[in-house]
Amino acid sequence: MGVMMENYDLFYNRLMKTLKTYPFAIALIKSANRLISKLMAAVYLILLAYLFFNQKNWFPFLLFPGVSFCLMTILRKVLNQPRPYETWAIEPLILKETSGHSMPSRHVFSATLISICVLRVHLLLGLCLLVLSAFLGFCRIAAGLHYPKDVLVGFFLGLFSGGLLFAFPF
Repeated sequence: MGVMMENYDLFYNRLMKTLKTYPFAIALIKSANRLISKLMAAVYLILLAYLFFNQKNWFPFLLFPGVSFCLMTILRKVLNQPRPYETWAIEPLILKETSGHSMPSRHVFSATLISICVLRVHLLLGLCLLVLSAFLGFCRIAAGLHYPKDVLVGFFLGLFSGGLLFAFPF
């Protein structure tokens, strides 16, 4: 483990100390975590409907994310790594009843994968959603739900899985 992982509680508590100096920051992180996740689900459904009703080849946009999500879920169960609040003496911003399944972040993976799906259809909107996906990753770390490596692996796996859509002409 790196230095940050050996002293994760110090890293997290420093981050919280900094964030708490800005009264809106904590509320923003909690709200963004919830809202970005819901927004991405809605965007994905709208994308599928748009492709379906405009006679576009929508099936790969259902197949690749669906298979990738299932493989991600299996990977998380196999790895079953603890969440930061399970290992360290930290008080997470968002309380979860679950244990384990921290690596990789499925929220960030899904948001990134959806962003790439949109990017395949609309460049500017897809790029904006990728920025939101990265911000969601920060929110998941700041909330004490994931380690930075969980978020980075989720982000890059989302990029890779979504990138498969660019390998096929349709």
